[in-house]
Amino acid sequence: MPASAPIDLVIFDCDGVLVDSERLSVEVDRRVLASLGWKISREEIIDRFVGRSSTHFRAEVEVQLGRALPDDWEEPYQPWYLDAFERELEAVPGVGDALESLDVPTCVASNGAHDKIRRNLGLTGLLPRFEGRIFSAEDVDEGKPAPDLFLHAAERLGVDPAGCVVIEDSRYGVQAARAAGMRVFGYGGGITSAESLHREGATVFTDMKDLPRLLLG
Repeated sequence: MPASAPIDLVIFDCDGVLVDSERLSVEVDRRVLASLGWKISREEIIDRFVGRSSTHFRAEVEVQLGRALPDDWEEPYQPWYLDAFERELEAVPGVGDALESLDVPTCVASNGAHDKIRRNLGLTGLLPRFEGRIFSAEDVDEGKPAPDLFLHAAERLGVDPAGCVVIEDSRYGVQAARAAGMRVFGYGGGITSAESLHREGATVFTDMKDLPRLLLG
């Protein structure tokens, strides 16, 4: 659809787009998987898991290990993530100013759980900007790369998908946005390569300060 078409809603992913959490998560993921008996590289974690849901993560681990995990399997590892985030989590550079410059409605649609999304936005001071407009893969049958979450957000806010623009940082998120019939900008300043986002069909940018101009473009 034309880049100049009116924008009625900007949908932000959370991790890697609003909060610079993916770098931290990948390192903890690597430690968790090693503890479970699966030694995997940082690059493979990025390729297989960044942008996917925790349900997908668990399913892949169970396939790799050849056994089911107990329902509370994550419990011993949660302090690892919480400690890393509380010590080091920051907003993506420039995103606060970019949000201030936007004069269109915004929301968050993330594969993360609601409590995780709210915690991470709270730690970085961004939660008040999106209060009441936060959507999670917990709200739909299938998370990204299925389009369900983005379509759910648009429906809840009364916006046609054609009027939505999605800001994503993972190839799975880009796939979901395109499947939903939405325009998508890929933030290539994180851990997913700009080339990967471009291949999926996103308009790629690498500096959040450029986002308002691109949306007006």
